[in-house]
Order: sequence, then C-alpha cells, then structure tokens
Amino acid sequence: MIFVVKVTTNKEDQAADLIEGRIEKKKLEIFSVIRPHGLRGYIIIEAANTENAEQAVFNLPYVKGLIKRPITFKEIETMVKPVAAQINIEKGDVVEMLTEPFKREKARVIRINKQKEEVVVELLEAAVPIPVTFKIDNVKVIRRTKEEAEEEKKK
Repeated sequence: MIFVVKVTTNKEDQAADLIEGRIEKKKLEIFSVIRPHGLRGYIIIEAANTENAEQAVFNLPYVKGLIKRPITFKEIETMVKPVAAQINIEKGDVVEMLTEPFKREKARVIRINKQKEEVVVELLEAAVPIPVTFKIDNVKVIRRTKEEAEEEKKK
C-alpha cells in the first residue's frame, strides 16, 4: 500500500530521515520512503498496511500527518519514474546564463557532459576566455550554430 505523508515544506529530507530512523528502530513493515524531486511538502511511503504507516510517522518533527487513503502507483508514477532529459544544446551554441553570478551574461558552449547534465562555456564578453561549468538547467540557448550555418548558405 502506498501512502502520502504531509510534511513541513523545505524539511522533506529531514522528515524522511526521521521516518527512516523510526522504521529501523521499531522494525516496521515499510518497504520504501520516497521524497520525489519537485514535490514540496510531501513524502511517499510504501507500507504493508495503514498501521505500519501510521506508526512510522506518528508524532515526528516536521511531519504534519498521514493521508489515510492509500494511493495507487499509477497516481505517482510520473513523480517517481526517472525521465531521460532531452538535451538539445550543442557545442558552439550561444547561451544565456539564468543564475547568479553570471545572470544574463552570454557565453559560447565549448563542451557538454550529458551524464552529469553539465555544460562548459566561455563567456563572450570576458577579457580572457575562462571555461565555466554550469548545470544545463541554468542556461538557455539563444542562438544555435546550425541556424548560423543555414543563414550563411542562404546568402
């Protein structure tokens, strides 16, 4: 059975650790404790029955309560199933930084690490080109290398 636990927002990791500690201490029949990325204020637990789920979360800091109605895997599948991120940044693309300290700066992509989801760029307006590594989520493509090549062919 799968249950949803309401917890204090931004304390999901601490609440999950406390729940796991309780499970180990009391030897409860809890099979998994999941803190889905992007789901704030909730933890998902898989338990043998409602009693085990209640005992795992009862009177713990950061835990606001257990939603009594069990849910199906289908209802949470999109939150817990890994999705292969489609990386559509290529070497040579011009990107804009979305986070500090280089927010709104423009840079050219020199290397992409798809496994780590990182991109290495050189800032365009820097006096000396220094490679800087960013998470792919923190950059936005503003000009593609292919587009430039196609425009030159048209001329």
